Amino acid sequence: MDVATIELPRQFTCPFLYEPHPLALKAVERVQQYVATRDDWAEELAAGKMLGVLVAQDDDGRLGYLAAFSGNLAGSVHHDYFVPPVYDLLDPQGEFKRGEAQITAINHEVERLEQSPEREALLQREASARREMEEEIARFKAIMTRHKQERDERRAKNDLTAEQQEELLNQSRFEKAELKRIRQRHQALLQGITEEISDYSAHIDELKARRKMMSEALQERIFRLFVVTNAHGERRDLVEVFKPLGTLPPAGAGECCAPRLLNYAFNHNLRPVCMAEFWWGASPVGEVRHHGHFYPACRSKCKPILDFMLQGLDVEDNLLGQPLEETALDVVYDDPWLTVLNKPSGMLTVPGKLLEDSLLTRYQEAFPEAAGPIVVHRLDQETSGLVMFAKDKDTHKHLQQQFERHTIKKRYIALLDGEVMADEGIIDLPLRPDVDDRPRQRVDLEYGKPAVTQYRVLERRNGQTLVALQPLTGRTHQLRVHASHQQGLNCPIVGDRLYGKASTRLMLHAQSITFTHPATGQPLILQSLPPF
Repeated sequence: MDVATIELPRQFTCPFLYEPHPLALKAVERVQQYVATRDDWAEELAAGKMLGVLVAQDDDGRLGYLAAFSGNLAGSVHHDYFVPPVYDLLDPQGEFKRGEAQITAINHEVERLEQSPEREALLQREASARREMEEEIARFKAIMTRHKQERDERRAKNDLTAEQQEELLNQSRFEKAELKRIRQRHQALLQGITEEISDYSAHIDELKARRKMMSEALQERIFRLFVVTNAHGERRDLVEVFKPLGTLPPAGAGECCAPRLLNYAFNHNLRPVCMAEFWWGASPVGEVRHHGHFYPACRSKCKPILDFMLQGLDVEDNLLGQPLEETALDVVYDDPWLTVLNKPSGMLTVPGKLLEDSLLTRYQEAFPEAAGPIVVHRLDQETSGLVMFAKDKDTHKHLQQQFERHTIKKRYIALLDGEVMADEGIIDLPLRPDVDDRPRQRVDLEYGKPAVTQYRVLERRNGQTLVALQPLTGRTHQLRVHASHQQGLNCPIVGDRLYGKASTRLMLHAQSITFTHPATGQPLILQSLPPF
């Protein structure tokens, strides 16, 4: 690479929040040029693949770059241009393929038993016996209904002798007893068939239990073979890496770009300088990935691994885990019952796992009289704008009820990376958490929770669009996903490191909030100008 004029970074890239260094951009350019020449991979890459680069130095200070892809490519994990995997799951003679073959054999046996003619005949016998029971009971109940009507008509004439009345009563008693006997007879037959099915199914259940046990054991054995190295030269398998979390590694752990790149570098005495991971091709269904955009490492699979592998490297701070400088609270509204503050971008609304500093902690220091539940609603750390705090329990309850009834209206201003064609509209895309990459959210039309957003274009300028967004529901990252998803506006919010491109900040601002004052009953409309 022609990089003589590019200054080396002082610290290695923070993989969870970064802007690619110029050296990494040069490497990415080379990788993109290379994959564009691979016509044999074109279809697979067009469907979407995460690629990564690592710029490194050898012992003589010479610079070069390594490239990697996530998962496998063209049915293999070995390609000359890319670093090898931490462990080759596709090796036909390897532990994984041997264990997978044994589990596959059980799968075939379970499938054979579940689809066998014997089982199907038993199920048909059960269905037929149940149908016959229901039909006979229905016929007999019809007879009982007719006989009851006849008895009622005879009794209505008031000319029955005591003996005749007893006869009618005995008929009713007999028919009820007979109905019970019919049920018992059919249920006994059904029980016999059910026991046969249960005996047949017991073997299937035994096979499934054995399959689960073998699968869990295989998973642990495989993750013992994924051995990663850190900058100190220490080696650890993934079971040990995830042990402090009290869990086995999730499926796919160790197969992403970053662990592959770092592992190769450390095992070949190369000093990592900077890195970047980018998406190539179409976005996966439900997720938000844009061709050519850079993305942080995933948290569930990669963070525990990278936290170990980066030990010994001087790594950039994760700015989202750093407190903002001390400044006076921007109070938009305050009275004896509630306060509305203007939260800056980069500050948590409430304390997090890794960072205690937040708008709430600073509010409590400035307003010690606030007691009971205080937080009424929240904004993402990177979103700026209006946040409301209650000073007492009754006010908090009243405001929460307004949110539940959707009578509180919030309006956001966002600058989008791209031009939105329609002047206004509604986005209706259900959302759910991405369990493999929290806090990211994904669109899920089947299992997602309803998420609806109204939008209106305010201005189009230089390939960007300024929009007003009104969320009609309150899902996590709703506006960010609805803006960036291809079925939404397909224009990420400028500065969205999760769903678009990182920048100086996320250009999303909670601009106004409209609600009924809990104490006075008067409507309030509070506003804050967006700082962009």
